Amino acid sequence: MLGFYLGLSGISLGIAGIFWWLGATLVMPFAWLEVLAVGVALLVHARHVTDRESIWLQGGLLTVERASGARTERCEFCTEWVRVESMSRDGSLIELCERGRKVRVGRFVRPELRRQLADEMRWVLRRHEAVQGLVPGSA
Repeated sequence: MLGFYLGLSGISLGIAGIFWWLGATLVMPFAWLEVLAVGVALLVHARHVTDRESIWLQGGLLTVERASGARTERCEFCTEWVRVESMSRDGSLIELCERGRKVRVGRFVRPELRRQLADEMRWVLRRHEAVQGLVPGSA
């Protein structure tokens, strides 16, 4: 990404330098402003390029980990008590609730697929509880 930015900046400033040399002196300040604006935009993009939501089920815990920029947030829910709720039918976020704690997930899933994700999460949790109930000594 840095190579791309340096190459783009070099081309832009090179062209501006030619016009500056030919007498169009106001081209150079605008070229520097353009290079600066592109640099800021790339920095903002790079800060959030690794944003993610991870949801996994292990043992009796449903774990949700959300990363946004430099901040990472992790929540663990007991599978016996967690509820999966679709906020509404318009494709809004999915809410996981357990004993008063709530977390919303699905930011990186297309809105029309969030209901399907919520249904699949409910199915997996029911299946997990059924399997846990069959395992001797798991209670």
